[in-house]
Amino acid sequence: MSTSGLRLVWVYPDLLSTYGDQGNVLVVERRAQQRGLRVERVDVRSDQPVPTSGDIYLIGGGEDRPQRLAAERLLRDGGLSRAVQNGAIIFSVCAGYQIIGHEFINDLGERQQGLGLLDVISERGPGERCVGDVLGDVDEQLHLPQLTGFENHQGITRVGPHARPFARVRLGNGNGTGDGTEGAWAGTVFGTYMHGPVLARNPAVADLLLKLTLDVNALPPVDDRWYEALRAERIAAATAPA
Repeated sequence: MSTSGLRLVWVYPDLLSTYGDQGNVLVVERRAQQRGLRVERVDVRSDQPVPTSGDIYLIGGGEDRPQRLAAERLLRDGGLSRAVQNGAIIFSVCAGYQIIGHEFINDLGERQQGLGLLDVISERGPGERCVGDVLGDVDEQLHLPQLTGFENHQGITRVGPHARPFARVRLGNGNGTGDGTEGAWAGTVFGTYMHGPVLARNPAVADLLLKLTLDVNALPPVDDRWYEALRAERIAAATAPA
């Protein structure tokens, strides 16, 4: 993080911002400000270059055609890849998660090259869409509480040997591979299928991104009563008997 403060980059809101995913950047911004950090938020549209000097890059979900366009433009631009080489953090959701992997199936039914920032490969699932609430246990290396979110995707994502599953699902489909995995992460790059927005449902994940940026093990406490009430409500609704 520079001496001028924390720089948050919201990538391609004109193409990748479905299911309230823009709320993720709002949550990170707010939780940084609650700790007294100066925050500069940069919204980068798809006709603009991606800056390489950001600290945290957030990417949302999108429909099939916008996803293809976003992947093509991010590959041409190269800024996001250079930012990761500089140590930046990426948190990506759904279509954004697929884009930062090695490849995915686009709206034309073709294999499309991704950015290769995370060792995952995505394809179309043969069955119905994965829709509904998700509960999962986060990888123990990340020391985070139970994960809650909402999925709506038909993709199947396989995690390669150079990444780890972000979570193991108790409820829902996650990566759709039948092995119980959800999302993936490696170093400072994270991907998940969870909407919600997921950082509003899981503020501890937003705090993890801040701790990685600041290179600290703990942050000053904040009032989490609203977040915890939301989490309890959504977890109770997801686990209630049908």
